[in-house]
Amino acid sequence: MSNRPDVVRTSTADLYDAHVLKNYGRPALTLTRGSGSWVWDDQGGKYLDFTSGIAVSALGHCHPHWVASVQHQAGELIHVSNLFRNPNQGELARRLVGYAGPGRVFFCNSGAEANEGLLKLARLHGATKAGGQEGVCYKVICAKSAFHGRTFGGMSATPQEKIQKGFRPLVPGFAFGELNNLASFEALIDDQTAAIFVETIQGEGGVNPATPEFLLGLRKLCNDHNLLLILDEVQCGIGRTGKFYAFEHAGVRPDAIGMAKGLGGGFPIGAIWIGEKAAELFQPGMHGTTFGGTPLACAAGLAVLDIIERENLLAHVTKASVVWHAALQTLAKEFPAQVLGVRGLGFMVGLQLASDPAAYVAALREAGLLVPSAGGNVIRLLPPLNATADELARSVAILRAVFVAKS
Repeated sequence: MSNRPDVVRTSTADLYDAHVLKNYGRPALTLTRGSGSWVWDDQGGKYLDFTSGIAVSALGHCHPHWVASVQHQAGELIHVSNLFRNPNQGELARRLVGYAGPGRVFFCNSGAEANEGLLKLARLHGATKAGGQEGVCYKVICAKSAFHGRTFGGMSATPQEKIQKGFRPLVPGFAFGELNNLASFEALIDDQTAAIFVETIQGEGGVNPATPEFLLGLRKLCNDHNLLLILDEVQCGIGRTGKFYAFEHAGVRPDAIGMAKGLGGGFPIGAIWIGEKAAELFQPGMHGTTFGGTPLACAAGLAVLDIIERENLLAHVTKASVVWHAALQTLAKEFPAQVLGVRGLGFMVGLQLASDPAAYVAALREAGLLVPSAGGNVIRLLPPLNATADELARSVAILRAVFVAKS
C-alpha cells in the first residue's frame, strides 16, 4: 500500500459504489480472509461458507497443499500460451481422461467458455451429419429451467427470461423439453437436430437432478438418431455428489462433458472432455483460447485432484451426506409451512421454500451461514467437499434457528 500523504484510503463499499459495475445486488458484506469452511469479514465476523464461491471452492479456503502448489508454480512459470506445450496441461488432461474415459480435453477459463465449446462441437457434428453442409443440422435440445451461462450461446440455451431479457435476438437453433420427461425430448427430435445438451443436476434452476432413467433414455435417443449427448457438469461435477462426475450415478456415458468451478479450487479454469468418436471434429484453427490451460491454472487443477484422491473426499461426501441429508429431511418435517422439500445429491442440496428465499438468505447470513439462492424459491447448500460432520451439523442448527425465528 502506498505511503504517499495524498493517497486517501477509501472503504471497499465506497470503492464498489463508485467504480464497480452494478450488475450484482450484493449484501453489505466484505469478506477478507478464509480458512477451510470458514470466512471472515472486515468487521471480524465469522461465517460458515456453504456458498463455496458457488461450488468453486471445492476444498474450502486456503488448503495447504493447494496453496503450496500454486505458490510454487507462480514462481516457476505462469503463462506460455497454447502455441507451446506445458507439462501441467498434459498431466491434467491425462488425469481427467482417466475419470471420464477415452477421449481428449480442451482447457478454457470458465463454465461459460466450456459450454460455448460444447455448442460449437454440436454444430460440427451436425454439419458432418448433413454431409458437410452448414445450417442444415444444427438444433440443440436443452431442458426448461436450464442454465448454461451468460455468453450468447449460453443464454440462448438458457430459457429464462431474467437471463435473456435485453439481449435478443439470440442464437437460433435451440428447443426445450421438460427435464425428466423423455417423451418431451423425443418429440423435439427432427432432421435438424444435432445434439441434446442438459445439466446432470440443474443448479441455478433450483437443484433439479436428472433421474438415471431419464439420462439412460437420452443416451438411447442419441444413439438411435445419431445425436451427441452433451452433459453440463460445471456445477455438479468434480466430486460434488460423491462421484467425480454426477452422471456416474446413472451409469451413463456421454459424448462430451463441460466442467469448471470446482476443478480449480478457486483458480479460474474450465475444460471440456470429448469422447473418442467426436474428438476429431475439432481440427487446428477451429477453436482456441489465450488463457486456457496455463501452467498456473493446471497446477491448481492438479492440486485439487491430488487432495480429492489423497483425502478420499468422494467417499467422505458419500458417507457424510447420508447423515446430513437425513437431518435436513427432519428439518423439513419440523417446518412444513416453510420447507416444502429437500433434493439433491451429496454436497449439492436444494431446500425448496414456500416463499421467496431472499429473506432467509439474509437471516442465515446474519446467523453466520452463507448460502446462495436458486430458481423456484430454493436455497442452495454447497459445502466444501472436505466439510466436517460438525460443520454440516452446524449448518442444520443455524437453519433450524432461522426457521424457528420465522415461525
